[in-house]
Amino acid sequence: MVILGIGAGLVVWKSKVGGHSTGSFSSISKEEVELLLADVAKTNPMVLKRFAEDPEMKKQQLDNLKQLLAFASQAQKEGLANDPTNKQELENIRSEVMAVNYDKHTNEGKGPMPPFGFITEDRVNQFWGSSEGSGGFMDTIGLGGPDPNVQFQKFLDTKVALLKQGNPQMADREISEEEKTQARDFFAKIEIYQKEYEDKAAAGELPKEFQDKVNLQVKLQQAQFLARLYSEKLAEKVKVTDEEVAQYIAEHPELDSTEKRTKAQEILTRAKSGEDFAKLADEFSEDPGNMGPDGKKQGGIYKDVTKGKMVPAFEQAALALEPGQVAPELVETDYGFHIVKLERKGEGKDAAGQPAETYDVRHILITTSFKDPEMGREMPVKAYVRQKLETEKEKQVIDEIVASNNIQVPEDFDVPEVSEDQIREMLKKQQQQMPQQMQTMPEGEGEGEGGTAGTEAPAQPEPKK
Repeated sequence: MVILGIGAGLVVWKSKVGGHSTGSFSSISKEEVELLLADVAKTNPMVLKRFAEDPEMKKQQLDNLKQLLAFASQAQKEGLANDPTNKQELENIRSEVMAVNYDKHTNEGKGPMPPFGFITEDRVNQFWGSSEGSGGFMDTIGLGGPDPNVQFQKFLDTKVALLKQGNPQMADREISEEEKTQARDFFAKIEIYQKEYEDKAAAGELPKEFQDKVNLQVKLQQAQFLARLYSEKLAEKVKVTDEEVAQYIAEHPELDSTEKRTKAQEILTRAKSGEDFAKLADEFSEDPGNMGPDGKKQGGIYKDVTKGKMVPAFEQAALALEPGQVAPELVETDYGFHIVKLERKGEGKDAAGQPAETYDVRHILITTSFKDPEMGREMPVKAYVRQKLETEKEKQVIDEIVASNNIQVPEDFDVPEVSEDQIREMLKKQQQQMPQQMQTMPEGEGEGEGGTAGTEAPAQPEPKK
């Protein structure tokens, strides 16, 4: 999937959600970029200092911003913003951004309080028309507007639909009454503060710079929502097929694995002739998982493997055997060539404690890894080629979308100067927050050597992703 986003070094709008009907995403002005940077100056002056001093970082962040707006524009062109659920969420985004920012603006300096904490229960009841002697929120403000109960149901239906779209495990989940009550309270408070914001803005009672900042947040959050939708739509377009991987390898002799296949075939012949499989594994296997925690080789054994854990080709070959048999042919995966011997089939439990088919298997791996010249790390040849081709496809798609939407992002703008005092103040705040974060850290998290993390040897082939 094409991964998009404005880098953390440029856009640091935290804890804000947003939307209403959308405008144009074809450009961002010099003034808007300077608004973004002014916000970074307040929240992370060290990042802003690096932004000002590092031309490559500056270019990357502006490119990210351009890509974000291009994807949002393309989503509009292709009608994604007109889908009823998406259209409602864009409206939700606008309402929420306005309400959250107005809450902070109007209650600044009044002391700590959770979001919307200054809205009383009486005001919420008034919104729903349930206070004594009240004709309801819409009547109170002199409007015969839409029924807030109908508006809330649209709000809730949209949030639930998007939640289920983004997480298939939630598809059959029903919203509880408690969750619905919390959502209803949240919705009422958004509507109350959004109305106040709009009334005061119309009356000229809110600073122009504050309104500009809110409008920019609405624009960027709506753009992020639409860009995500469009990038999901493009996921299939940037996939690389097995045929494309094979063709690339055939065209690059340095990636050819013929010699390794020959070596693996010779070992398979010896295993089929009855040689001690465990000894062959310890002598020839290039699987790092064959090394136990005690530093001794394991004879290629993997015990109590739950069905479904290993990559399909490996598992299918293993489970097609009877205990004691060696697979008659080499098993090829992205990791290399495997010689497989099944030791046991049985029943056990999966990670959730449920009954599951398990098996013990030995294997010898002759890896077909390739050292990535850019990253400097070993990777399976097919995985390396697939990643390389996908990256190239993604870049081509992004470049085409940016070009076709003619996104205008200024390169000439003022970057606020960062003082040493600002950096010291930020570091001081971080040090003050650190003890609280460590107190709430889950047990075992952050352990290095001697902790529980990383004690299990990585298995080859790895579990399915």
